[in-house]
Amino acid sequence: MTGQGRNLALATWTFAINFWAWNLIGPLSTPYAAAMSLSSTQTALLVATPILVGSVGRIPVGALTDRYGGRMMFIIVSVASIVPVLLVAFAGSIDSYVLLLIFGFFLGIAGTTFAVGIPFVNAWYPPARRGFATGVFGAGMGGTALSAFFTPRFVNWFGYVTAHLIIAAALAGTAVLVMVAMKDSPSWKPNTAPVIPKLRAAGKLAITWQMAFLYAVCFGGFVAFSTYLPTYLKTIYDFSATDAGTRTAGFALAAVVARPIGGILSDRVGPKAIVLTSLIGSGALAAVEITQPPAELAAGASFVALAFFLGIGTGGVFAWVARSAPPEKVGTVTGIVGAAGGLGGYFPPLVMGATYDSTGNDYTVGLALLVATCLVAAIVTAWRLHVRPAGASPGGKN
Repeated sequence: MTGQGRNLALATWTFAINFWAWNLIGPLSTPYAAAMSLSSTQTALLVATPILVGSVGRIPVGALTDRYGGRMMFIIVSVASIVPVLLVAFAGSIDSYVLLLIFGFFLGIAGTTFAVGIPFVNAWYPPARRGFATGVFGAGMGGTALSAFFTPRFVNWFGYVTAHLIIAAALAGTAVLVMVAMKDSPSWKPNTAPVIPKLRAAGKLAITWQMAFLYAVCFGGFVAFSTYLPTYLKTIYDFSATDAGTRTAGFALAAVVARPIGGILSDRVGPKAIVLTSLIGSGALAAVEITQPPAELAAGASFVALAFFLGIGTGGVFAWVARSAPPEKVGTVTGIVGAAGGLGGYFPPLVMGATYDSTGNDYTVGLALLVATCLVAAIVTAWRLHVRPAGASPGGKN
């Protein structure tokens, strides 16, 4: 179809800018903690709070995308995200922890764009290329890398409030760009059924909950590390906010590159093999991190490798969704699965903060829980889950 590449590129850009906004607090967690004398638990809660709305909000946003289309929902979410970005700037400028928590909660609106983009690009591509399409779109999660690298630098270069004004302007410009240049696929048809029955119908599909579980591990792991890694690196290796942000950007970039690779490989060898590889590799690399490898080369390489394995898993899961979810329910299923992925990223920073051993200066308990989770998920995937075309009977395997 004419316009595939343009609309995929626009969707990926919009996703990236909104994800930058979603992750505004994480890269600044170290200066926030210093300015407000926050404990590790308070810092973890501050970093995790935007993830909550960005996760749960994907459920209604995915269902609304089925009804109104990706173009309209991209515009609405981008515009709606401007206000909390400005309010976070205000809260941070007066060093108010309570207001940062409240406004950070609403900052999560920007994180719902994922549930808009998957059904949008899905409609533009045939089934055989949906792993590629959703993988490329998913690379927009590189907005977290942009945020990790540029947000601390923008604060240093332009000042704290001005840095947030720049992001707000980028959201506004993106909304205008979408309005002018984006179109819904000619093959897309609005699903005007009431939202609650649609959610119930999607909830009855086994694929919904199977993929929700896997995405909670793969994408949840990515979100957790990309938001909490600046705090982790400061605590364990004593990096500055800018240096920690640079390294976190490298972590996020590795996952961004890996996601479309995971989607493309899923088109060729099947998503189950890719997801299994992701889970086994992620668990092994999390075990390596328990040993606290030396800074720079060893630690950097192990974190980049961890990000790569998590990234191919996120691409594999949504290639699986694209193959197995009924086309008219992709948005609703995506909303639920995306919410599970976001929630998978909400709890680990809280666990890391709560289980941090200040005496030994380590996060052994939190990392060990990730190892165990990856192991369980790999066992379930290998023995219980199968890839089926949409509408196939539960007994069919392929």
